[in-house]
Amino acid sequence: MPATTRRDRQAATSEGDGSPTESLALAAGDEVVHAAEHARRQRLEAYARELHRARPSRQAALPDKRRSAAFVDGLLDLLFPVASPDVHPSPDAVRDALGSLAIELRACLRPLERALPETPAALVAEFFDRLPAVHRRVRADAEAICEGDPAARSVEEVVLAYPGFQAIAFYRIAHELHLLGVPLLPRILTEAAHQRTGIDIHPGARLGSPVVIDHGTGIVIGETAVVGDRVKLYQGVTLGALSVAKSAAGSKRHPTIEDDVVIYANATILGGETVIGAGSVIGGNVWLTESVPPRSVVYHRSEVHVRTGRAGLDPLDFVI
Repeated sequence: MPATTRRDRQAATSEGDGSPTESLALAAGDEVVHAAEHARRQRLEAYARELHRARPSRQAALPDKRRSAAFVDGLLDLLFPVASPDVHPSPDAVRDALGSLAIELRACLRPLERALPETPAALVAEFFDRLPAVHRRVRADAEAICEGDPAARSVEEVVLAYPGFQAIAFYRIAHELHLLGVPLLPRILTEAAHQRTGIDIHPGARLGSPVVIDHGTGIVIGETAVVGDRVKLYQGVTLGALSVAKSAAGSKRHPTIEDDVVIYANATILGGETVIGAGSVIGGNVWLTESVPPRSVVYHRSEVHVRTGRAGLDPLDFVI
């Protein structure tokens, strides 16, 4: 039987016989509705109190995710002006923009101050000293993506529109902070890129230069992976661990990919002792848990049967 609302009951009253029994029944129904609404409000208030108790105090505050990602967006806009609506007409204007970004990075680091190896100001100064080298590597990534993709018309297009570039750029900035001993913030940055692009690169991984990510959706590069120079990865590639046991933390759990390797879509390479030799080609859908020597070609062989016409086909041949 469908549920009735208070309006339905009121309408029924106006059409009913108005007897005392009917009025009492309607009043009892209203009391049940009020009691349910009161109980619901109480549950909501109790949950709000629980959430409030779980909120960190000012002393235990964590970096703001949106502000942290906005810092990297602003930095990339400055390094690659084609992506920015801001115009910096002079070197002084660029210097001022760098100063503003330094202030933003200090703000991102301040909640972590007790866990930092140095003061936020010292770490920010060291980061910006390293920024020219980071910029060169990110620029080399963009140029390599453009050179290797016939669909790319320019480096500017890569910077503006390619998720692989954005994931690598965020990784390079996060990795530099990771090398400086900054906790948590590097992971927040690479996860911001992960959410935007579907590409998951741990900031602790070591990537050479340049690295090309083509399409990229679903790529996973684990914390202790080592990727050489001029490596190209297609969508769905996993550089993962054989075990996810917590006791393995701190050990080399992810593979090493040497220089000039191409790994095609959905290949999975696992294990800290697995080494893919330089110049190798790993085909799509390959599953590897052991090393291969340099200049190897590894591929997965599948069988595809094509029949013409439908006559004589057994329906049991098709399993969904």
